[in-house]
Amino acid sequence: MLAHAAAASCKPDGNFIYLSATPPTRLQKEVSQRKLAHARVPVRFHRYPLPVPHLIKMPTVAECIKKRSLPAALKSSIQTSLQRDAQVFVFVTRISQIEAFVHLMRRIFPQIHIQGTSSQDTDRASKVMAFRERDIRLLVTTTILERGVTIPRSDVFILDADNGLFDEASLVQMAGRAGRSMDDPAGRVVFASSRRTRSQVKAVAQIRKMNTIAHRKGYLHQQT
Repeated sequence: MLAHAAAASCKPDGNFIYLSATPPTRLQKEVSQRKLAHARVPVRFHRYPLPVPHLIKMPTVAECIKKRSLPAALKSSIQTSLQRDAQVFVFVTRISQIEAFVHLMRRIFPQIHIQGTSSQDTDRASKVMAFRERDIRLLVTTTILERGVTIPRSDVFILDADNGLFDEASLVQMAGRAGRSMDDPAGRVVFASSRRTRSQVKAVAQIRKMNTIAHRKGYLHQQT
């Protein structure tokens, strides 16, 4: 809808430039067929590689809430992020699960301040601000924060990553919350789910491809 509105408002002799971290499949195909003029930016301003997601097997969020427990691999990975002093995004698919999952996380990680937010949360803006200022260390959220939010020194955990709601573009956008700042360009990204899906595989492949292009073109900092 946004692209349509922009194109409709463009003057007949004007230029229309589409800027996106996750262009739709149709445009990607036109680019690969050299039918569409384009400029690819495969690296961030700090010239470090994009964080490549790691895949962890886990039961669904609903099962975790029901059993009041987290799988050891996920718990350990989140603990690693907290120990490295990162701000932790935890993405879930359903607004209705946030409150119960926040309670579960608070029981497992009682030493840190944990909150949840969604499009229905009237305090969302203040919670995001508190998260940015590190008053909140772990934020359980939906895709409402998958783009447009930059939090320094962030790690990203996407739970139920095999859910149909999380397509390739959405996974790439959420993964993109990590590694955005100069002081912590690496970050950590985890796709956690009971099965591996095509969307997860393609999202990882897309991120690896950008890093390969950036390396080949000499855009990345030279490793010493």
